[in-house]
Amino acid sequence: MVAISAAIGAVVATGAVAEAGPWDGGQRTAERSLAAARDGRTAVPAARKPAAEAAAGGRPRAAAAPPAAASAAPVFAAAGTGPAPAAGSLAPRLAPLMSSPDLGTVRTGAVLDVAGGTLLYDHRSGTASTPASTTKLATAVAALGTLGGSRTLTTRTVAVGAKRVVIVGGGDPTLELDGLAADTAAALHARGTTSVRLGYDTSLYSGPVLHPIGVNENLAPVTALMVREGRLDHSASGPATRAADPALAAATSFAELLRSHGITVTGTPEPAGGKGGTRLAAHESAPMRSLVERMLTDSDNDLAEALGRQVALAGGRPASFAGAAKAIRSALQRYGVPLARAVFADGSGLDHVDALSPATLTRILALAASPAHPELRPVLDGLPIASFTGTLASRFASTPGAGVVRAKTGTLTGTNTIAGVTVTPGGRVLAFSFMTQGAPSAPAAQAALDALASALSSL
Repeated sequence: MVAISAAIGAVVATGAVAEAGPWDGGQRTAERSLAAARDGRTAVPAARKPAAEAAAGGRPRAAAAPPAAASAAPVFAAAGTGPAPAAGSLAPRLAPLMSSPDLGTVRTGAVLDVAGGTLLYDHRSGTASTPASTTKLATAVAALGTLGGSRTLTTRTVAVGAKRVVIVGGGDPTLELDGLAADTAAALHARGTTSVRLGYDTSLYSGPVLHPIGVNENLAPVTALMVREGRLDHSASGPATRAADPALAAATSFAELLRSHGITVTGTPEPAGGKGGTRLAAHESAPMRSLVERMLTDSDNDLAEALGRQVALAGGRPASFAGAAKAIRSALQRYGVPLARAVFADGSGLDHVDALSPATLTRILALAASPAHPELRPVLDGLPIASFTGTLASRFASTPGAGVVRAKTGTLTGTNTIAGVTVTPGGRVLAFSFMTQGAPSAPAAQAALDALASALSSL
């Protein structure tokens, strides 16, 4: 970790940055969490709200959020002051790497100078192909640009009549129930109620709950109410066995928690409407900026589909796969992102129908790095760091890109992609995207893509 921090610090020094930014000793939000975990420390939980405040319908309980990362703006403002590579100058360096036999029959790429907007390398950059999880870059920009970084997702409990409590899903796949149950029980006790029936309301979302790929360990059935992404193990990210009905599983767990707080829950939880009910308690997710960072760092499919639906709701569209896809496209169009031949079928990139080009992906990254769009900075803060965090923790080892490249990867059967940013030794920020389809070996294709990105870090 010390070596990586030093490498990142060197990048900042090269860019003559006086104020810390996303390369702040490698300690952006996700890195702080990782460092704490390695040191055996745990995050400080959110402060408990007094029972009297919960009973009075006070402010919702909020999920604990990691420490805020320092603004990335000073890094990018200063990093563009060095000389930019000449247009076309990268081709001699990248062409042999792009010709690697480890890449598939379809291979495309683009490199963009962020400060000047100059396209420095173009290998069929307008060709759209399956992006896999690099689709999440589009979802991230749509969520931050539409909802703002401070927006939270609220799960509520309401009293419907004298003896029924309904837990109303707010679309937060990261939900933990302990605090909400404690506050709900306190509110019920304050009302003199000790026995209830429990219902659950998932009406915020519409359309199919299953992704077109079907039952899959990479994504739970998408419902407005779920706990810890419907995971049936203790994992926090990656593939895992999921509950077949995450909403019912959440409600069943909630009933047990209410019982532990002295509330008798009769019968089994059933679907019910919460509209018009009297609020008992609420739980807020971490802010949108933190959710976006987590989605990108861990390549979290459940968060991606949830955030896409929130964008859809904000635009008056159905909170479904189709509604989210249309909403993401609309949000990118408002930013002027080139979308020729782009196809959106979901928010996570799990659908092979999705299609994006390197031109689209590099433009998204340039927007996130632009001083004109500070609302998009969490996109950069959330990108995994090569050989250090998230989905890049085990990649780029012993390469010039280690600790310098920040990128989102994408992997599906027959698809390997990478899109991110790096800083040249001269202090220039470059956005890049390299994509391939039909590679004979996924690990070999990933190594070939890493070599392309690393080459930019040693110009």
